[in-house]
Amino acid sequence: MTTLLTKETFLEKVFNYEENKEWKYEGDIPCIIDFYADWCGPCKALAPVLEQLSEEYDGKIHIYKVDTEAEQELSAAFAIRSIPSMLFCPPNNEQPQMANGALPKQQLEQIIEDVLKVKKSES
Repeated sequence: MTTLLTKETFLEKVFNYEENKEWKYEGDIPCIIDFYADWCGPCKALAPVLEQLSEEYDGKIHIYKVDTEAEQELSAAFAIRSIPSMLFCPPNNEQPQMANGALPKQQLEQIIEDVLKVKKSES
């Protein structure tokens, strides 16, 4: 299940950019953060794909959503200029990577494997 983040929960679960200048991921497992807006068509198209991925990778990755309208400071902190934008946060404090646009599921799975180092469990 995808989880909606506010600035407060973002600082706690992902990255406390107010305290740390250097990237320091706070989570226990890798995550994807979807920066979206309710009025954005491609964001709406991406939402069910992310829900599906959150079920398929349950317990292996977190999938978070940030409403760019409600959380403008977060959007500014990550220089979000187009939506949807997704931030992929790998384990071990490796640098996160940003991807823009509503990517197809297959491409997202590839990024999960390459960037987040998570393989899909065989069902």
